[in-house]
Amino acid sequence: MGWRIEGFIPEDKKIIAIVAPHTSWHDFFVGIFTRSILKMENKVKFLGKEELFKIPFFGYILKKIGGFPVIRNKQTNSVDSVVEIFNKKKNFFLALAPEGTRKKVDKLKTGFYYIALKAKVPILLVGFDFKKKLVHFGEKLYPSGDIEKDMKIIITYFKKFQGKIPVNGLNHFKV
Repeated sequence: MGWRIEGFIPEDKKIIAIVAPHTSWHDFFVGIFTRSILKMENKVKFLGKEELFKIPFFGYILKKIGGFPVIRNKQTNSVDSVVEIFNKKKNFFLALAPEGTRKKVDKLKTGFYYIALKAKVPILLVGFDFKKKLVHFGEKLYPSGDIEKDMKIIITYFKKFQGKIPVNGLNHFKV
């Protein structure tokens, strides 16, 4: 479909890949197709809100293609739940959107950062650029514990990519 894949995919047994900008439902399919082209269908997993997994047949499909349901409420610590998955698995390559939604956000969610920090796994930066039809595997970042410093690196990386719906992208973020 005219898309290119660039960059290096690390061989780490455990990693959390953050993919942005997440501005449209199309992003999911770009990710699924990229995963297939790279023959990583059985390796790359993703998180989704638990409600989606409760929809008959759709929930079954999400699980079959690598989805893990996450309960998002005040009583459940999602970070600790995902860290537990990392701790139990020998290999776990998790991809997620740091915005947490397709709508425009004023700041990235921090759950991915704390998952990586607590699970002691690197963060892989992956940009989707709809204007250039590009999936770019960028640098691998080990969280330092200084979230402000690390977020500047992350935001600087993602600012250069244009989502399907540009106004919902990350170009407005200040570094």
